[in-house]
Amino acid sequence: MLRYEMQAGIWVYPGKGGWHFITLPSDVAARIKAAMAGLARPWGSLGVTAVIGETRWQTSLFPDKTTGSLLLPVKASVRQRESLKAGDEPTLTIEIVL
Repeated sequence: MLRYEMQAGIWVYPGKGGWHFITLPSDVAARIKAAMAGLARPWGSLGVTAVIGETRWQTSLFPDKTTGSLLLPVKASVRQRESLKAGDEPTLTIEIVL
């Protein structure tokens, strides 16, 4: 298993739905992309396990054309359990089983 730990800010997508995301640091995103080369799902998504605080969930990372990085969606149930909001910078771990 590969593990990547980082700290990054939560932001809200400016469209409908109020989706919250974390843009992974570019160096971490590059390492994840290299490790998962050829494993992308539809829309270029990569299946991972994310951990913030005591909350662990299965999710996908999505490519961000604007930054060239990867985006982690942070669903409402995770934000509620961990008392997070836009602007917070939690420590998160991305786990990948190859």
